[in-house]
Amino acid sequence: VQLQASGGGLVQPGGSLRLSCAASRSIFSARVMGWYRQAPGKQRELVAHETSAGVIHYVESVKGRFTISRDNAKSTVYLQMNNLKPEDTAVYYCSADWGKFWGQGTQVTVSS
Repeated sequence: VQLQASGGGLVQPGGSLRLSCAASRSIFSARVMGWYRQAPGKQRELVAHETSAGVIHYVESVKGRFTISRDNAKSTVYLQMNNLKPEDTAVYYCSADWGKFWGQGTQVTVSS
């Protein structure tokens, strides 16, 4: 397995989750790592990405609530999600190189 995502679950609105994605070193190094999500009936969208140089981008809807980070020593990328909203409910996927490599999805459900 080249990308292994974990950390999803059921959380109440306003709660937090941290997603993790462990990558094989050959994929992780010098690559853009990103998190995408796909809600039922919707297209997959890029949520956040971070380049190997530390340049970060977020989709507008998660700015100020989500934080992407990467631990190069562990070849792992994280997505800290705070103040979660029902509209954040989706399957979340990690990816390397703008969709060249994909991990399996992890379900995030925000519901009371």
